[in-house]
Amino acid sequence: MAQHGPGDLELIGLTKSFDDFTAVEPMDLTIPQGSFFALLGPSGCGKTTTLRMVAGLEQPTAGQILIGDTDITNTRPHQRNVNTVFQSYALFPHMSVMDNVQFGLRRRGDKDAKRKAQEALDLVELGHAGRRKPNQLSGGMQQRVALARALVNRPDVLLLDEPLGALDLKLRRQMQIELKRIQQEVGLTFIHVTHDQEEAMTMADSIAVMNAGRMEQLGDPAALYENPSSTFVANFLGQSNLLAAHITGTAGDGRLTADVHGHEVLVDAGRVPAGLRDVWLGVRPEKLALGEGNGVNELKGTVSDASFSGVATQYLVRMPWGMDLTVVQQNDGSARARLGDAVTLSWDPGHEFVLDSAQDEDAGVEHVVVDG
Repeated sequence: MAQHGPGDLELIGLTKSFDDFTAVEPMDLTIPQGSFFALLGPSGCGKTTTLRMVAGLEQPTAGQILIGDTDITNTRPHQRNVNTVFQSYALFPHMSVMDNVQFGLRRRGDKDAKRKAQEALDLVELGHAGRRKPNQLSGGMQQRVALARALVNRPDVLLLDEPLGALDLKLRRQMQIELKRIQQEVGLTFIHVTHDQEEAMTMADSIAVMNAGRMEQLGDPAALYENPSSTFVANFLGQSNLLAAHITGTAGDGRLTADVHGHEVLVDAGRVPAGLRDVWLGVRPEKLALGEGNGVNELKGTVSDASFSGVATQYLVRMPWGMDLTVVQQNDGSARARLGDAVTLSWDPGHEFVLDSAQDEDAGVEHVVVDG
């Protein structure tokens, strides 16, 4: 068994089945104490069920849940030092903000409840709002109160179940920064469940991407984005251009040659799984450049769409074989391409990832979240 720290959360073979449906396949996972961890995936992938098992709201079918060396698998929710913040704030409307935050402490007879509640409100920058009622606060402020109420108990693990889902886009982005700041300040373990890949990548130290009840890939945001292990992760975590390619030979300098619809390109040999010949060559939109690449990794096409978004322009470029490649170019003052322009796309060898072509090209595509 892997070594773990005294306050780490450890899931060992954790499984949940409902009749003949397995919501969570056997899962082994260690979440280090004090980390900001995200469970990311589409609806129905098992992430919320996993969270509910950690919270004690669902009984596992098999497996164990440990915090440090303490097995909490069969303890009641109130017996485990784990708190949950939901998308619905679940505040008591008739109580003041201060009374909401200190409610749990008072029930346990904590004589220091008011001071602790004030500290928790100060932490979420609502120290001035203690006398207000929840309905006098904005949605974002109510979410901060719910967070303060959970943090005041100093749980070993704080569970966040789509906590920002009810907020508008601008406020959600502000709260992403705030949540990360708060987590770093208090040093508690945060486990954040979300379907929003940008949200997970903005906040989490590590992400477990879940798909159909199992953990598809685990890693830090940059590693998952740059080196996805499956087409599902490649498509779900951002946008990907997946080019059907065949590895044809060795080019030297740690590079291989590959054929993409009759065009020879160079690929970093270290990115090609051993023994693979028929592959998906993945290139992220921002890694593609509009312009020639010194004669290396060049594909020619025609601009079929251009979408200006302020800081960048997103292009669709139609390839001779009928595929549209997505290109994102920063608006840095250089000339922008127009609809119908013939353009050359290029990328640097090593800026691609390589996956087995036996994997489904469209896995994860239908779940990509687009901010509107």
